[in-house]
Amino acid sequence: MRVLLSTYGSRGDVQPMAGLAVELRALGAEVRVCAPPDEEFAKLLAGVGVELVPAAEPVRTLVTGTTPTPEGLPQRAAALVAAQYEAVAAAAEGCDAVVATGLVPAVAAARSVAEKLGIHFVYVSYFPTMLPSPHHEPLPLPLWPFPPDMTDNRALWDLNAQSFNALYGPGINAHRESIGQPPVDDVRSHVFTDRPWLAADAVLGPWQDSADLDVVQTGAWILPDERPLSGELVAFLDAGESPVYVGFGSMPMGASEDVARVAIEAVRAQGRRVLVSRGWADLGLIDDLADCFAAGEVNHQALFRRVAAVVHHGGAGTTTAAARAGAPQVVVPQFVDQPYWAGRVAELGIGAAHDGPTPTFESLSVALKTALTPETRARATAVADTIRTDGATVAAKLLLDAVGEERPPTSA
Repeated sequence: MRVLLSTYGSRGDVQPMAGLAVELRALGAEVRVCAPPDEEFAKLLAGVGVELVPAAEPVRTLVTGTTPTPEGLPQRAAALVAAQYEAVAAAAEGCDAVVATGLVPAVAAARSVAEKLGIHFVYVSYFPTMLPSPHHEPLPLPLWPFPPDMTDNRALWDLNAQSFNALYGPGINAHRESIGQPPVDDVRSHVFTDRPWLAADAVLGPWQDSADLDVVQTGAWILPDERPLSGELVAFLDAGESPVYVGFGSMPMGASEDVARVAIEAVRAQGRRVLVSRGWADLGLIDDLADCFAAGEVNHQALFRRVAAVVHHGGAGTTTAAARAGAPQVVVPQFVDQPYWAGRVAELGIGAAHDGPTPTFESLSVALKTALTPETRARATAVADTIRTDGATVAAKLLLDAVGEERPPTSA
């Protein structure tokens, strides 16, 4: 059996796909991943022996480049549909299934390929609030803010569907017409399907059942990481009390002025050492004092077991890794799913949700005081024992079973 996994997004979109690819391969499937051609994604997939099919431009270029005007977003969406379709169509030949996530235009392209080839298609979300439900409101889309007096979730989801059609519909339907496929009237339903998968831990990101969608919650797709920590990092960890980790992953943090200084000074004010992760915000040291260490790409699964707290942006992967390690968290959410994860961390009592995307010394100090209490540490330790690690295995078995049921019986 052959499976293509398709995504266009940051590391938080690609790494879970790598986790699923490893489990599918262990069950005998041939797997390749269609993803942005960023060097770090190529290294990630090569490290687990999974083929990368590059698609479109590097996502880091997109994230750190010039922000498009709101009026230019539909054109950018249309370009992404075409680029992703070209890559996925070439990679999916001979495949039995396509699993897709990431930016909506890229998912739409992957579904068009599956439709063209007549093969199984699955859409997966990494967080519950991406999916329509009366239990939560949708994410606002560019150009279509929610009316301040509209509070009914179903009404908000209706508006969300209209926003999907306006923002993504022209590009998706123009491309579908160009390849001989009929237009879609409801872009959101077309992309998400009526049976989407939710690759989130049931404790951290539970799905509340509703009649709107038949959601399959598999658990988070975790890629095991066996890489050792560097000798220099281990020496720093061993040299004193557990430090506070500060890193914002794929977030440039452009709206925050001198975020490294703010974070380091706030952590020091709590009497703690600091471990700074460079990430796409390019964080660095502010002086040469021995209580601070700067690291590049590192094994979070090993590191987070040795820190006093994790200050991060609130991506699904980092939130899950910290929760799994029993490390208290301070989430400084930027956009999309990150406010949701910040809220869940606070609700579960395993850390603090920073108020807004731009930390100051004062605001970060308040959040750190909450995260560094013995009570928060005890709660984080307790929750860690409830986090499941078999989500990718569950998903791999579900996919292969579903494809097997759709195959025509072979003649004797």
